[in-house]
Amino acid sequence: MLDVARRIPSLVLATLAVAIAGEGNGASAAAPPPPAFCSGQYADDFGSLSAAARDFDHRPDATFSYCTRNTAVYECLSYGSDGTVRRDRRKVVAHGTAFAYRKQAGETLLLTNEHVAVWPAITDASHQVQGVPPGCKRVSDALSLVDDEDDSYGKDDIPLTRVVTDPQLDVAVVKARAALQVMPWKVGRSAGIHERNLVEVRGFPLGAFRATNIGKVVSAHDHDDYRDWDHDDFVVDALLSKGNSGSPVLGISCATGEYELVGIYHAGYSEGAALNVVVGIDQVRDLMATLKRTTHDHAESAVTLDGTARALVSRELAKGGDLFFPVGAQVAVARGAPAGALLLALFSKDFPANGEPSLVFEDLPAPDAAAFGTLGSVWFGSARGLKAVDLRSLDADGQGQVKRALAIMTSDLAAQVTLRAFDQGEPDAKQAEGRRRLAKAIARVGASRNEVLQPIADLSERLSPQVGEAGTRFADLGRPAPADGQQRAVVGATNAPVAGPTGPVAGGP
Repeated sequence: MLDVARRIPSLVLATLAVAIAGEGNGASAAAPPPPAFCSGQYADDFGSLSAAARDFDHRPDATFSYCTRNTAVYECLSYGSDGTVRRDRRKVVAHGTAFAYRKQAGETLLLTNEHVAVWPAITDASHQVQGVPPGCKRVSDALSLVDDEDDSYGKDDIPLTRVVTDPQLDVAVVKARAALQVMPWKVGRSAGIHERNLVEVRGFPLGAFRATNIGKVVSAHDHDDYRDWDHDDFVVDALLSKGNSGSPVLGISCATGEYELVGIYHAGYSEGAALNVVVGIDQVRDLMATLKRTTHDHAESAVTLDGTARALVSRELAKGGDLFFPVGAQVAVARGAPAGALLLALFSKDFPANGEPSLVFEDLPAPDAAAFGTLGSVWFGSARGLKAVDLRSLDADGQGQVKRALAIMTSDLAAQVTLRAFDQGEPDAKQAEGRRRLAKAIARVGASRNEVLQPIADLSERLSPQVGEAGTRFADLGRPAPADGQQRAVVGATNAPVAGPTGPVAGGP
């Protein structure tokens, strides 16, 4: 605001000076245009815009943003009064924006938001669809380019296919089998964005019509970790609406006077009339070029799984007793075992009615003792007890599901123990902020756990002790043998690791 206040008086003075000069020589002189303000990489006003960029908007082929229509059908199961299963199908439709950025082999690649291009596979508290209750499954969907939300003539719609999606960035690349007009401007640098920079947003508010909105950057950085999102944004005060999601956000380069792509609009503050957040383009550049999603390890874990995290777990377990912690909507427990190993047990959804875990892992110490280690023995369980299973007997999908479950359980255990460590520390401002961020990260990753754990329930039902089979009790795992010499199950006794060329292999990778 201070820069604006300083400029206004200077412009008034310049105008007065010209008028006085005109009176002196009898000529009528027009006031010069206000000076452009460009102190960084991007401009604060349109004064820096080149003539070529101004002319582009008057060309018939100036359009490179398009209205998207995404339709889906969800199947919702319920029970009738007679106990029969009812299948209710519900159709949903949503409109957004996509913009073309590259042509290749007669096709066109477009960028949009992941939430514009993809409907949730299953509806739940973290993945809601308006008009569809939780627990419904997506059975079909279709994505296309249309004129606007009222376009009912389907023959000229352009079907889209998904090339790559990144839920954390809330970005998707989609492909049209048609040669569309692409954005003529280069990809810029969102790191060069500063407060008060001017931005232009070209999209389809409410899906109703094509529109260009103008705004200012009010904050150059904002980290978005709402639900599945985990990326860096900047905040603009443009008046944007539903349907603008996926729109290109353009800044004006001070060096060239041309527009540059600096971000993708993806969300607005629910209580801020004109506060909207934009995904910084620096995080999207590689995905645009390679059409491959980069793994974001930090989103799978709320903490780093290093020696510090393992030491915290060992310290807590040394106090005695088991450590209970949540994994999604389910309960898990960690227990110390001989030789520095850990037992990680996941209980079923009907815990504590069923007191036996559905899955138990043995986590062996890493060779350098620096972090969480190698998967050792594995047990699947039910109310009848636990049964040891050689991981190599499972197919590739089964092995992958077990290893993924171990990864998220060690991650969530380390996060919960770290959270407890914050609570035990001195309550200063730094500790409070660290705890707040960690709790938010735990909540974010926790929302994605249920989908990963569902296949484990199916495996457990199939591989746990069946009727007539004797099962091992979890209470006996990891305990020393009793003094009377009676046999008791200990870690590794039923599925002991076998040495191989690359280390332990039985029940492990």
